[in-house]
Amino acid sequence: MSRPLTGIRVLELGQLIAGPFAGKMLAEFGASVIKVEPPGTGDPLRKWRLLHEGTSVWWAAQSRNKQSLTLDLRAPEGQDVIRRLVAETDVLIENFRPGTLEGWGLGWEALSEINPGLIMLRVSGYGQTGPYRDRPGFGVVAEAMGGLRHLSGEPGRTPVRVGISIGDSLSALHGVIGVLMALRHREQQGGKGQVVDVALYESVFNMMESLLPEYSVFGTVRQPAGSSLPGIAPSNAYRCSDGKYALIAGNGDSIFRRLMELIDRADLGNDPTLAQNDGRVAQVERIDAAIAAWCERRPLDAVLAALNEARIPAGRIYDVADIDADPHYHAREMIVEDHLPDGTPVRVPGVVPKLNATPGTIEHSAPELGEHTDAVLASIGVDAATRDAWRARGVI
Repeated sequence: MSRPLTGIRVLELGQLIAGPFAGKMLAEFGASVIKVEPPGTGDPLRKWRLLHEGTSVWWAAQSRNKQSLTLDLRAPEGQDVIRRLVAETDVLIENFRPGTLEGWGLGWEALSEINPGLIMLRVSGYGQTGPYRDRPGFGVVAEAMGGLRHLSGEPGRTPVRVGISIGDSLSALHGVIGVLMALRHREQQGGKGQVVDVALYESVFNMMESLLPEYSVFGTVRQPAGSSLPGIAPSNAYRCSDGKYALIAGNGDSIFRRLMELIDRADLGNDPTLAQNDGRVAQVERIDAAIAAWCERRPLDAVLAALNEARIPAGRIYDVADIDADPHYHAREMIVEDHLPDGTPVRVPGVVPKLNATPGTIEHSAPELGEHTDAVLASIGVDAATRDAWRARGVI
């Protein structure tokens, strides 16, 4: 089946999360992605978190559909290979510190001269310009600078990490959007490429909703609020009789009235001061107390069954075991069977977004280190004797 990015060639120089996650998404929708890794060690992600036979199982999800080319980018021969590949490349992805590629003679000016149609996705902590551009930037720092870390956790306690590298993944998503827009522009405007400059902190800041407008107009510095959704009521996690929590979002006006009817609090549902959100926010403690009292007398499954019957948005807090067992995940093909190099089965997340005419697919499993080095180099005219010599010297 045709995929929307079939025929697009991508050269991925990035490591770990932000750049490679963008490459993963492009590959799932048809792009041919060559991933460049350091000889011997490979992408550091290969050694992150839980390992099987010496390689992270995360690798199976992050690098599927890609080819692995080992290449020392510090060696002149490695830099020459990149120039030769760039001549036939649509998109180059990199997430080094700004100036690193320029130091290797592989910056935007040099590569766009070789290929004027090249699109370069550059992901960094602080962007390619500005007073902080040269600082090393990791996702956790960007999440703090972007405003997310301050809002995470319980009031009065140490701000907490969200639990995943969300700054990196958000930057990858912004990068993919930028690449698709640049490809569209190139198609319309005579084949010229451009730089897509993505900063980790900006990708986080772009998700901060009303944070800045509220400060600008009211001087309000939004604070962490634990499980509640400040300024939108009711929306919270409520403890049930079995110790589990129900997430209940009864914040639509008609939904609120149905919720109050369900929990036998028509007095609140019919109170004109609570008919709209701003009035409910002013009395949120009173509303939360009523919902909590109803939940604490019932087990979670009974609570959710009643809420779903009343068409009130609600759900349980899933851990990965819940996810793996959930029929909806499976029906939507969000849990996919794959295998590791030794044949060990592994389940990985499915492909999103869902396109009905040209859906993304998993064509092949994540590559072993350097699996495609010989094939890629042979395709640009590097003969076997040269490859053997480079391999002996650690260039590949």
